[in-house]
Amino acid sequence: MRKILVVGAGQSGLQIALGLQAQGYEVTLMSNRTADEIRSGRVMSTQCMFHTALQHERDIQANFWESQAPKIEGVGVSVAGPDGSRAIDWVGKLDGYAQSVDQRVKMAGWMDTFAQRGGQLVIHGAAVSDLDYFSRTYDLVLVSAGKGELVSMFERDASRSPFDAPQRALSVAYVHGLGPRPEHPEFDAVRCNLVPGVGELFVMPTLTTSGRADILFWEGVPGGPLDVFQGVKDPSEHLALTLELLEKFLPWEYARATKVELTDAGGTLAGRYAPTVRKPIGRLPSGGLVLGVADVVVANDPITGQGSNSASKCAASYIASIVEHGDKPFDGDWMQSAFDRYWETAQHVTKWTNAMLGAPPEHVLDILGAAGQLQPVADRFANGFNDPADFENFFFDPDKAAAYLESVAPGA
Repeated sequence: MRKILVVGAGQSGLQIALGLQAQGYEVTLMSNRTADEIRSGRVMSTQCMFHTALQHERDIQANFWESQAPKIEGVGVSVAGPDGSRAIDWVGKLDGYAQSVDQRVKMAGWMDTFAQRGGQLVIHGAAVSDLDYFSRTYDLVLVSAGKGELVSMFERDASRSPFDAPQRALSVAYVHGLGPRPEHPEFDAVRCNLVPGVGELFVMPTLTTSGRADILFWEGVPGGPLDVFQGVKDPSEHLALTLELLEKFLPWEYARATKVELTDAGGTLAGRYAPTVRKPIGRLPSGGLVLGVADVVVANDPITGQGSNSASKCAASYIASIVEHGDKPFDGDWMQSAFDRYWETAQHVTKWTNAMLGAPPEHVLDILGAAGQLQPVADRFANGFNDPADFENFFFDPDKAAAYLESVAPGA
């Protein structure tokens, strides 16, 4: 039986651990926190997972909260005009619903399940020296802890990393009491609100430790009016700032947020990081090799909501590569090929995300505008969140965009 060590108990690490465990591998999972510490801690992300990523969880029988989490049936886009009105406003329908489960709920539940199914769970913050020791006793070591010392083992890939500084200041608040969006009270949608030159607000329904909630997620251009959350430690002050900015920039979202309250004292988060792609193989002092997973090797800005989706897709891809490799050694060539296989999917996410961080070119504005009149355009854009590869066909290139809009125009 092959022995695998997974370091880091996030979306990808736990999904890999559960998936390989189900295939009969002897899996050890290292986490720097217990399930109870995760459950009672601070929110970790704004996860909204689309159909393909959700299917990967179903495939390993880990979709424990699917019947409880809100079903997200659409993606809406609004663009604020200079006078506070909506210059653009529409919603595209998803072919398969999306869902968001607070990672405190999911990771704690998955960790308990892994242990209950006989997995070895080690609660210990891993350093490079630990991995050096463990690498001698495992057939493969996977590093899915996306922060701290371990990430420094993986060299930045400059050719795939156009940014060397954060492109957005991030701020999250989990709330109860948000009113329904009046344009579509009969179904849930993720709402993307763009404030040109200032930043973006995303609103998404979620399942948290206290039941149904909504996430208010600001992405502010660094140094701009939304970049005010650094150093704010008090959760109620964080929420007050969130609402103040809503009232100023997005009055239509503020109108349904006047009665919100935080889900809990751990329901806020703020930070920033530079989007980075790293080389996938880390070399230990003893010469042993480890393979980087998900955010460790491909960390995109959350502006396109792809973090958890990419982590799920990376986990599924790596599981397939491990199982198909059989009893052969997990050497450097195999590690590179496993990453290359994942990059076939991940490259589209990185390209799209980096494009969305800049000012939208005219042909993209044409697409966003057309989506308000042509439902097929709105639907196609919405479904790109599940399959970003499709953006290659109509989004990046002005000629392809023009040809696509012409093909769906009335009378075409």
